[in-house]
Amino acid sequence: MTPRKKILFIAEAVTLAHVGRPLALAGRLDPAHYAVTFACAAGYDFCFRDSSLQRRTIHSIPSAQFLQALAAGQPVYDAATLAGYVEEDLRLLRELQPDVVVGDFRLSLSISARLAGVPYVALNNAYWSPYVRQRYTVPSLPLTRFLPIALANALFNLVRPLAFASHTIPLNRVRRQYGLPSLGWDLNRVYTDADYTLYADVPQLFQAQGMPAQHAFIGPVLWSPPLPLPDWWAQLPADRPLVYVTLGSSGQAALLPGVLQALADLPVTVLAATAGKVALASLPANAYAADFLPGEQAAARAALVLCNGGSPTSHQALVAGVPVLGLCGNLDQFLNMQGIEAVGAGARLRADRFDAAAVRQAVQALLATPRAAVAARQVAQDFARYDAFHLFSKLLSEILTKPPG
Repeated sequence: MTPRKKILFIAEAVTLAHVGRPLALAGRLDPAHYAVTFACAAGYDFCFRDSSLQRRTIHSIPSAQFLQALAAGQPVYDAATLAGYVEEDLRLLRELQPDVVVGDFRLSLSISARLAGVPYVALNNAYWSPYVRQRYTVPSLPLTRFLPIALANALFNLVRPLAFASHTIPLNRVRRQYGLPSLGWDLNRVYTDADYTLYADVPQLFQAQGMPAQHAFIGPVLWSPPLPLPDWWAQLPADRPLVYVTLGSSGQAALLPGVLQALADLPVTVLAATAGKVALASLPANAYAADFLPGEQAAARAALVLCNGGSPTSHQALVAGVPVLGLCGNLDQFLNMQGIEAVGAGARLRADRFDAAAVRQAVQALLATPRAAVAARQVAQDFARYDAFHLFSKLLSEILTKPPG
């Protein structure tokens, strides 16, 4: 019998998305052919309910620290943290000796996988690709609190190249410590450096130019936490549109009560997931809430999904052909929604300019506009042309059968 190939997944657990995406791929690999180990920080046991995956605990910076750095526009990691990650990665790689390592935002693998001589596959979003051109909108930053957005946007785009370059310094410094060449000042290159880079997106939303064969679109990678449905799930009213609301683990959770109040007097039923980030003292009469909901099922029942604009929930919506309203805060969310908005499948609002009346108006407009639903259904057709699990498995087979050297 041919020995099973060893695949190590390493998730940088600063948000639930970076755990759920690789977990979805790991869970679909055939255990008859692959021995899979999944490494991430502690605190995500609920994600592994009923999972038979071998697990290892590694260190990640706290989610609050990650989100605070994003909100301040500061580099997420310093060199000391990344150097510590590299050493931890190396210990795991040397112990397990995997045939392939798959990382989701584990930037240290740019160094450790190369030092260990293990083929490295990075999971990412196409809006961070060096081969996808972007127009950048200022995210929620300290300067947007007191400057008009037009002025803040102009200043942001003026200083952005230098700001992005500053984010590359820690990893490049650690690369030099280990004798590896610098990746330069391009943050997109730093974020996507790997032997193989897979984008959980489609080119219809993010057009690429000159993308090499080692970079590829695989389509959306859907994942929902394996939790039981709430008692009220089967009793939801069916006589009015359903709006699924979740601001996720990286959204502005404190805005959720305001969002629910904004929708309280509309003829809709609201499903809200708090992600365990905010306690709701009371609910409007038209709202139902739980800490976590099965996003794919919730989106499939909805006429509209209101989220933080990030790719995990917006993909759940678009796979179901449902428009998205993104209440965006960090740059990742603005970039993702920019692609969705460009094809007419949704709209975005600024979390740092939250206004209940604007939310209510945007929800009404998207529900009343047939072209948004038509555009969302077109994206669903684009998504259907990609089978992320098949394409990922195909790449693994190609890597594992590739002659050495």
